[in-house]
Order: sequence, then structure tokens, then C-alpha cells
Amino acid sequence: MEIVLRASIMFAIMYVLLRLMGKRELGQMAPFELVSLIVMGDLIQQGVTHQDFSLTGATLAIVTFLGWSLLLGLLGHHSARARRLLESSPVVLVRSGKVLKRNLDIERIDRDELAIEMRLAGIARLDQVAWAILEPEGKISFIRVDEGDVDPRQDDVQTD
Repeated sequence: MEIVLRASIMFAIMYVLLRLMGKRELGQMAPFELVSLIVMGDLIQQGVTHQDFSLTGATLAIVTFLGWSLLLGLLGHHSARARRLLESSPVVLVRSGKVLKRNLDIERIDRDELAIEMRLAGIARLDQVAWAILEPEGKISFIRVDEGDVDPRQDDVQTD
């Protein structure tokens, strides 16, 4: 039972730290994909080499981490309130060709990084961007001016 408690506490600590890190630091992977890969690798290694955990202890710790991940995923899937609490929201970085400096500062993205992402998306100038949105997984989506001035925060998807 001590292993489950320690794994649960570690899960909570890592969850909070990942939320504080911000979206861009995590790249293309979802936060828990990255954490699960790192932690499972370490726990498996400890179980295999008999350093800190027995094989049973390592398995129990891994199952605890996976259980929490699944539980939070299901909770977020079935409850809009939980989803807002557990997941980050998209953040508008550019609107109608104008950089929203405050949002860049909050997300710790500098103009050079934004320019790199624009070039990778095949966009040469800010005036070509209707919207630039930092998605929850850390990717920046661009909507060109010629693709329309539709507000990306409004869609046809119904939420709870």
C-alpha cells in the first residue's frame, strides 16, 4: 500500500509541475504521454535491476500511474468542468495580424519562436495570419487571412 501512496503523491506532483511548465516545453507530446514514458522506463528499470523496488512493487507503481492517467482521462472526457480543470485551453497568440504580446508573455513564447513557427507553416508575414493559436498540446495552429475570419473559439461541437 505504501507504493501506491508514494506513486499517487508522485503522480500529483508531476501533474502540477507539468502544468506549471507550460505547453511549449512539452512539444508535440501530450503531458502524460511524456511523463508516462519517462516514469515507466525508470520504474521498470528499478524493478528489473532490483535497485529500489521488487518486480511486484515496480508493477504496482506503474499500474497506479496508469490508473490515475486513465481515471483523469475518463473524468475529463465525461465532464466539461473537470476537463477545464485538468486540461489547458487554447491561447490566441495572433489575431488579425496583430501579435497579442500579453499572451506570448504568459506562454513564454518570444517573437523569434513565433516567426519560426510561421515559416514552418509557410507564412511569410504577420498580415497573412488571421489567427495563431497555441493548442493545448503545445503546437501553434495558423489560420490564414484567405481562409476566413472565423473565430476559432466558436465551433459546432457541443460540450456538456
